[in-house]
Amino acid sequence: MKAFLVGLFFLFALCLLAGIGILLTPLLLILAFFVRILVIFLLVIFAIWLLGKFIIFSWERLFNKLN
Repeated sequence: MKAFLVGLFFLFALCLLAGIGILLTPLLLILAFFVRILVIFLLVIFAIWLLGKFIIFSWERLFNKLN
């Protein structure tokens, strides 16, 4: 009887978690969309910063070579 109740409780918990997962699917899709936009924005910011560092490095190297 104890094993039956444990199995029944497990199936109930599994159904409950599956139901919560189905209800949260639209929220997770929206969050994934915003996370994608955030990652793209951060990569663009990083690329601009890296370009600036490269230009400053090249500029200093050029002027040190001329002097």
